[in-house]
Amino acid sequence: MNPDTLLRVISLCVVLAGAETLHGIARTVWLVPQIGKERALKLSALTGSTLAFGICWLLVPPMQLQGAWAHGLLGLTLAAFMAAFDLAVGRFVMRKAWHKLWPDFNPATGNYLLYGLLLLSVAPLLVSWLRVWP
Repeated sequence: MNPDTLLRVISLCVVLAGAETLHGIARTVWLVPQIGKERALKLSALTGSTLAFGICWLLVPPMQLQGAWAHGLLGLTLAAFMAAFDLAVGRFVMRKAWHKLWPDFNPATGNYLLYGLLLLSVAPLLVSWLRVWP
């Protein structure tokens, strides 16, 4: 990987983290009071995934990655970064105990973060396929 591509990957991670942070704040401030926490979490999994896909749509093609393997690896990198970012914010900014962070990744508890991460892991590959179609 050349330095330019590495810088673009890091930039994409930072843009995604910033957008998802603002998305989470907006959910907490505006959506939760209107529809409740449980419904807001479910809806925000969809809107957050759409937001992440849109960011990938704009920022992945300029990376000029070649092949499904490179796009898949980028998706896994993004998902791992965002999972680590979510855990770091929860633990060190919100000061949650570790055992209170893991339910965020468990769909059985009403949190769909895991599904969002799965969608993020395939977003660059989807972008590469959709951008090729006329």
